[in-house]
Amino acid sequence: MARSRPGSAGPRLFVALDPPDDVRETLTAWLRAQRAVHGFVRSVPAENLHLTLAFLGARPPDELERIARVVADVGDVSSALGLSTGAPVWLPPKRPTALAVEVHDDRGDLAELHTSLADALRDAIGWSEDRPFRPHVTVGRRTASTPLPKLRLEPTPAIAFDGAALVLYRSTLDPDGARYAAVERVDLG
Repeated sequence: MARSRPGSAGPRLFVALDPPDDVRETLTAWLRAQRAVHGFVRSVPAENLHLTLAFLGARPPDELERIARVVADVGDVSSALGLSTGAPVWLPPKRPTALAVEVHDDRGDLAELHTSLADALRDAIGWSEDRPFRPHVTVGRRTASTPLPKLRLEPTPAIAFDGAALVLYRSTLDPDGARYAAVERVDLG
């Protein structure tokens, strides 16, 4: 997670790469077919699947316009080509709360996009990353705090794709899961 200013009140924000809709649907269908996790994992709705590039947390309202401008500027000159799905993974590894699918970046576009975004956010609002970037798409969230039994998951479908859009999202926490609203969206490609 990224640091936000202590005591800051404002919208809860993150910047993400949206995969194409067919990739979202395929990953959602894969999770539905994993009978071993039923009862332990709540599926993330397909329209909410994304790859987080920068979790900003609660930010002061006066930063919103600057952050949106960063997303627009970085998105205008970036691409995320040649991505592919990898293995399912529980995150974080020590006390998992989410089931995710790794994303591979053989061309390096995603790593370059992440670095460009992080640098621009640091310059615009003083944001800094406090953990290594691990590309993944979270497909499900744990429903219980009981220990996870040993679960056998089928391999994820092998999907090659290009990132569809760079998006600044506002996240609202809700008892049924987070709700996301796009604040700024830049189509890539």
